Amino acid sequence: MTARATTTTRARTTTTTTTTRAAIGRRRAREPNARRRGDACVRYNTPAGVGRKADDPLGVFRLEYDISMDEAHRPKTWKPTVTVAVSGAAGQISNHLLFKIASGSVFGHDQPVVLRLLGSERSRQALEGVAMELEDCLFPLLREVDIGIDCRKVFAGADWALLIGAKPRGPGMERGDLLEMNGAIFVDQGKALNEVAKPTCKVIVVGNPCNTNALIALSHAPNLDPRNFHALTKLDENRAKCQLALKAGVFYETVSNVVIWGNHSTTQVPDFVNAKIDGKKATEVITDQDWLENDFTPAIQTRGGLLIKKWGRSSAASTAVSIADHIRNLVNPTPEGDWFSTAVLSNGNPYGIQDGIVYSFPCRSKGDGSYEIVPGLEVNDWLRERMKKSEEELTSEKGCVGHLVGEAHVDVPDAGCPVDLEDTLLPGEM
Repeated sequence: MTARATTTTRARTTTTTTTTRAAIGRRRAREPNARRRGDACVRYNTPAGVGRKADDPLGVFRLEYDISMDEAHRPKTWKPTVTVAVSGAAGQISNHLLFKIASGSVFGHDQPVVLRLLGSERSRQALEGVAMELEDCLFPLLREVDIGIDCRKVFAGADWALLIGAKPRGPGMERGDLLEMNGAIFVDQGKALNEVAKPTCKVIVVGNPCNTNALIALSHAPNLDPRNFHALTKLDENRAKCQLALKAGVFYETVSNVVIWGNHSTTQVPDFVNAKIDGKKATEVITDQDWLENDFTPAIQTRGGLLIKKWGRSSAASTAVSIADHIRNLVNPTPEGDWFSTAVLSNGNPYGIQDGIVYSFPCRSKGDGSYEIVPGLEVNDWLRERMKKSEEELTSEKGCVGHLVGEAHVDVPDAGCPVDLEDTLLPGEM
């Protein structure tokens, strides 16, 4: 990362802050985040979300840099900088994802970024370690790193918000309890996005149960377009493409037109009916219908659990890759005739799924961050039955968190939480 210097250890930070803090205090009396040095404006880099008092340590970003020098070092071909806020930034998924974003492999090699990393009081030091590693990589496109524990400060001015952080499911915890616990987190984050993020901010919810968490967040963000909210089902799509390719004996890139319908749970519907392999219908290449219905489908629905048995932990790297893929699907035009999976607000969809839930559909993008649901896919009886089951599950989830759903963009549910709510959470979220 250019145009910035930092301390290399906390020890060095804590032993050199006394005189620096005094100077900072004098500068703040004139201007909170800047001072004058000759004709140049010098910005003091305080980590976002960390309220500072006179005797507080300065943390990672201790030194200053002259922002007037930035333009001179930026290639003229670069786009305007975008701000990407990431919650759960000290976790395993973020540990894979952040370095991909900073390297330019996600938003493009002409797209400079500011990373704003949200953690918790418990993860504050780990968050500083993540930021230090990002700095030490010297990614030219990474123009700034801010860290914090207050989502209203971290989300300020965000162009993208990647909501990865959520509480894991504990031993003996019922599915409804997890919905309640994480739903409250996304009430607050939805309100924060509404208050401080850009109205055009794109939001990708990863923390589970991601469909209903996305619904809760968007319902508290009347200032944002509800179409800017997504729940991640790209990992499920990638898994489905992998299994189809392996069965057909072809490379992954020859598999296209795969969609995941419904919820990110074991009721999800990986669609082999509309999938293509090397331009042909997948059902013409793989003629074993029994395998498609009774092996392929449950394999995708339970893939996360199998990975845990083999690996001893839930997926992190593949989840990070799928988040990157999802972003690339939105910032690059969709190839003609293809689509990608994302769970979005169902209002006005062409497949008869009820309004007011976040449901995964086939979508395409012009490459400007927007999307449209692709109409006209074949939905046979086999698909329809399973799509309906996933729809019913999402309706039940919405009823369970009805008291957490805001008034923006969706109707407040009054169905209540069914007593016999089936436990369909993916094993990786337990």
